[in-house]
Amino acid sequence: MAIAGQINSAEPRSIPSLRWWIGGILFASTVINYVDRQTLSILAPYLKQDYHWTNVDYANIAIAFRIAYSLGQTVCGRLMDRVGTRRGLTISVTWYSIVSLMTSLANGFSSFAVFRFLLGAGESANWPGASKAVSEWFPKRERGLAAAFYDSGSSVGGAIAPFLILPVYFRWGWRVAFVIPGLLGFLWLIAWRRLYHLPQDHPRISDAERNMILAETLETQTAGKPRLRWRDLLKLPQTWGTIISKGLTDPVWFFVTDWFPIYLVAKGISLKSGLLAVWVPFLAADLGNFFGGGVSGYLIRRGWSLGAARKAMVVFGGVGVLLLIPTIFTVNLYLITMLFGLATFSYASFSTIANVLPTDLYTSDSVASVSGLSGTGAGIGTIIAFELIGHFSDAHQASGTHTFDPIVIVAGLIPFIGMILVLLLVRNTRATDQGLVRRI
Repeated sequence: MAIAGQINSAEPRSIPSLRWWIGGILFASTVINYVDRQTLSILAPYLKQDYHWTNVDYANIAIAFRIAYSLGQTVCGRLMDRVGTRRGLTISVTWYSIVSLMTSLANGFSSFAVFRFLLGAGESANWPGASKAVSEWFPKRERGLAAAFYDSGSSVGGAIAPFLILPVYFRWGWRVAFVIPGLLGFLWLIAWRRLYHLPQDHPRISDAERNMILAETLETQTAGKPRLRWRDLLKLPQTWGTIISKGLTDPVWFFVTDWFPIYLVAKGISLKSGLLAVWVPFLAADLGNFFGGGVSGYLIRRGWSLGAARKAMVVFGGVGVLLLIPTIFTVNLYLITMLFGLATFSYASFSTIANVLPTDLYTSDSVASVSGLSGTGAGIGTIIAFELIGHFSDAHQASGTHTFDPIVIVAGLIPFIGMILVLLLVRNTRATDQGLVRRI
């Protein structure tokens, strides 16, 4: 009896609501991911002067990141489904943390482009990995909120990055600024390796929480069925709806994250006085993430079907991003800030649903693959957008404060078109009856 008591006392205590601790570490990964990638965009106005880059030069450096990020999402998504979430994200974060540290050695256009390409390859696993983790740890009524939680890290990371990076730049220069997110990544890895295991294997999960999670997981498993291949997935309209949900929205977000400081300067607003404007859209997007996930979960609990609850947020987001368009009529910092904030709030509500759709529609062994395909679609759209933005803004610099007007109009319209296509493609079909996708 004494020996049994000693054994029981040696067993680790369970952590209450462990799944939300898992959500928290996914959130932290996304924060670091965005601090890392935002470092270049924040320093872009200064690096452009130091290295005499045109907008096309800067766009091409950003595109180097996007090419690797786009291709990497599909490859890493499939890899994540094969090697598992824990190992896959360990490899990813180790990779891009090393690259971030090495970026401090860059000495011009070519080396910046190479390091950004390598960074994009490493960071591309974050969203497929996070989506897969959510599918492994959360029931469907909570997946929207869980996706909002980790996705909100992009907004938080973007919001804190200027306050973290600019003081370091002004005191020690840009090379030290690139070291910081790399160090943060290695700290995250220590916590990740200790905390993340599958629910059925985790030593710190309570029996009640394990049973709750696995009950729904087991219900939706496709026992005996082979994993769907890429070509099988691409035959499904639901897959294309998922790809479009990110492919026609993420380029707008990346326009805000990567070009907004340059856009403000073109509007005649100094970057120091416009620091509030750089920060507010990220905070608004953070709130929008939780609004989209929380409201869709609330609607499900009120009896709405899963599909109807998700699509309600898609409509809200697609309409709300149109608020970008009125910014072409003003150079007032506060009005621009408000409109961009409302637009990014709406975008983030849509984006949360885009991130959770793979977990709604597919079983765990295909979630990361579909998430990766949608990320590749978003990357391709962003590459095209960035190339056009760079060339068009350089060609129309004589327009002064109206240099970016046509770009902003298109940015407001594209997610609205995406909204319509998602409503048409994401629905129950014959593939649903065959068990290839889940019923919504």
